[in-house]
Amino acid sequence: TLKLKDLLIPTDDIPEEARKAIKHWSQLIDYWAVDWDYKNDTFHNQWQTYRTKQDPRIDLETKYTYSEPGTYKVVVKVIDILGNDTTKTLEVVVKEK
Repeated sequence: TLKLKDLLIPTDDIPEEARKAIKHWSQLIDYWAVDWDYKNDTFHNQWQTYRTKQDPRIDLETKYTYSEPGTYKVVVKVIDILGNDTTKTLEVVVKEK
């Protein structure tokens, strides 16, 4: 399970009218995606969630089940409402059942 818990961006960069409308940090996220098995090359978008005008809600949690034990690199990309890209790499160890 992967869960976003916070996102910080400089509030001075956010237009005032948008800043006034933000009630929760998740409203700063436009889109986020996960590569569950990053191989130190190209990011492969294997899961994503994004907001639209029709559905402004965005998921803050996702789940994935690995079929084989091993050590995996997980890369999370978050695109904020200003178009900035933030990337975080995590290591996941899946043990033998």
